[in-house]
Amino acid sequence: MEPKVDQKKSKLALIDYKIFLPALLVIVAISVLFAANEGAALEVLDPVFDSIVAIFSWGYLWYAVILVAAGLYLSFSKYGQVVLGDPAEKPQFSLFEYASILIAMGVGSTLMRTGMVEWSSVANDPPSGVEAGSAEALLWGNSYGMFMWSFQVFAIFVMIAPAMAYLLHVRKRPLMRISEAFRSIFGDAFTDGIRGKLLDIIFLISILAGAAVTLGLGAPIITYNFAELFNMEVTFGLTLAVTIIWVLMFSISAYVGIEKGIKRLSTFNMYLAGAFGIFILIAGPGVFILNFFTETFGFLINNYIGMSFMTESLADGGASHIQTNTVFWFAYSATWAMLHSVFAAKISKGRTIKEMILTYLLAPTLLSWIATGILGGLGVHRYINGDVNVLDIVQNGDEMAAIPAILSSLPLPALSLTVFMIVAMIFLTTTLDSTTYTIAAYTSTEDMSKNEPSKFLRIVVAVIITALALVLMRAGGLAPLEIVSGLMGLPIIIIQFMLIYAAIKMMNQDEAWINNVRKK
Repeated sequence: MEPKVDQKKSKLALIDYKIFLPALLVIVAISVLFAANEGAALEVLDPVFDSIVAIFSWGYLWYAVILVAAGLYLSFSKYGQVVLGDPAEKPQFSLFEYASILIAMGVGSTLMRTGMVEWSSVANDPPSGVEAGSAEALLWGNSYGMFMWSFQVFAIFVMIAPAMAYLLHVRKRPLMRISEAFRSIFGDAFTDGIRGKLLDIIFLISILAGAAVTLGLGAPIITYNFAELFNMEVTFGLTLAVTIIWVLMFSISAYVGIEKGIKRLSTFNMYLAGAFGIFILIAGPGVFILNFFTETFGFLINNYIGMSFMTESLADGGASHIQTNTVFWFAYSATWAMLHSVFAAKISKGRTIKEMILTYLLAPTLLSWIATGILGGLGVHRYINGDVNVLDIVQNGDEMAAIPAILSSLPLPALSLTVFMIVAMIFLTTTLDSTTYTIAAYTSTEDMSKNEPSKFLRIVVAVIITALALVLMRAGGLAPLEIVSGLMGLPIIIIQFMLIYAAIKMMNQDEAWINNVRKK
């Protein structure tokens, strides 16, 4: 039997320290600096980000639209039929399981927050010419909540995946890294040298920063509802307790593996979220929600192109919430693009390029529109009826407090708050699960075309991310890190377009549309 010491060594040897340690040291140094000097950091970073938004607003809008066009091109051209793996092999997951995993990874608990209250931010600060708080402002608000979770953001999430999935499942490259995809463009010297390592380090820094921010912003979704349910104050201790439960759930999910962990949690949560939506329609203002959803959907269709290209260059005064938030939303989503795409690539074995892209564009969009229609419709109804003054709560800077206030207005408020927390908790668990899965796969020294990432490494990564998030929430520094996370989207945009080119180049070299397709 192998000695215990050797087993520990073998686990530690699974990590590629050349990329993991530099990325970890950088993100820890940034976090410590921000925690010690949050105010000063924001004074420096806010103007930088605002300047980039002011100068490159048009660029971010075009970037997202171009990615949608690229996704449609790859899907409906000769490349769409290329199978990611052996053409005779069946996909790893059924279509429902596959879509559920992508939804859990792609939208998660953030959708529950934006679906419930994003409309109020727009209603308080509508586009030029629209009166704040008016019926038109409410329509703008809920339709914008749908627009946030539409084709552009999911194109941002998925368009690195074709290159990574082809590399892993067709070319069977052992390392699941961005630098490996660049081998087809710049050659072996780039990928195997310092430039390739720097590229992989940038990826890890962006993901570690984004993960810490997501955990930090996600925890209050649960803690505010928990505090309302048990008539408690929202404290750091409560946040810590919620986070510990959350990490324990993740650890169990990570231990049992993707088949029994992420897959089962994701599919279960789809059913639970669906049941909760039906409960709101039956117990709440169902007729109003259906009417408002129908009107919102029509408003969205009529204004979708306008929202996609809204710069408000002729507006009096500053830009509205829609314009500024859209640019931030796309920039922040770009930071997450590599994580989403690498994870999507790993679970897409047996799928075609077309199936992978269209599932990611359509399934989360459909779910997001339905969720926003129901949750947003409930919030709007409670506002116009005078039950909950949502606009004042949000305008006073306490957006999270509006969520339990709206849920408590339903019949059986304790049940509503409990189910909402459970759905959010599972979404957060699957987000952490898929994040650590991706980071572990990325930093692993094992052959990822044949193996799953180490459970030990995934738990190590989860502990690091959770510790970072808790320290930043306790000591300050989460807000500056959020801005840095958005700023890191700039270099990633360049990487995205290069990887789309790399995917096409690899498939052209292999004539994959001939040699790697399903036989009719």
